[in-house]
Amino acid sequence: MQEHRKIPRWQINQQAKVRLEGAVSDALCHIKDINFKGMQVILGLRLIVDTYVNLRLILSPEISIDAQVWVAWHKTIDGQNTYGLYFNKITAEDKEKIYKFVYKNVPNEAVKGWSNGAIREKGGEKMEDHRIFQRFNLKMPVRLLDLDTGEEIPAETNDISAKGMGLRLKQAIKINTPFEAWVHFPDRGEPLYTRGRAVWSKLSEANEFRAGVELEAADLMGLSRILRV
Repeated sequence: MQEHRKIPRWQINQQAKVRLEGAVSDALCHIKDINFKGMQVILGLRLIVDTYVNLRLILSPEISIDAQVWVAWHKTIDGQNTYGLYFNKITAEDKEKIYKFVYKNVPNEAVKGWSNGAIREKGGEKMEDHRIFQRFNLKMPVRLLDLDTGEEIPAETNDISAKGMGLRLKQAIKINTPFEAWVHFPDRGEPLYTRGRAVWSKLSEANEFRAGVELEAADLMGLSRILRV
């Protein structure tokens, strides 16, 4: 079955530990690659393919996550048990831990797929665009609620990521204005609820304004819906 990966898979080749549910000790493992959907891991333990396993993944003394994984496949490579594990249940907080671990140990891998790699010129000096999360050029209706005034403001996304939105509006909004927002997806499911703050706003053309909203926290679960769109 062909896997249409849209989230980058980071080649990390790092030692780690796992503790299966009910086990009294940790087992060493070697993570070949990882992302928010799963990982390819060399493990001395024998796992049964096509089953769910609850485990604790200990990436470092400071970083560990609890997850339910689906054992998607098993291969014996150079005499070692190599598994493809899919994260069936993992929290957004744990996904952020994975990214921090990757960024700390293999920073060059961490920016793959998420950073647009743009170099901006400012005052004659080059400045890196430090966006961690890739922006997607999608147009979706948004309903904003100005938390300072209680005013509802209709808008449309120009681009969106797990950490921010570029918006088109018919009126100007003030920088630092706090908002609640409901993004309506083409899948006609529940609108994505989020909160954020305007970080820039400008007139782009007659009767149309552009604005940037930074979200309070990286919404990785919301990002998964964006990827499906």
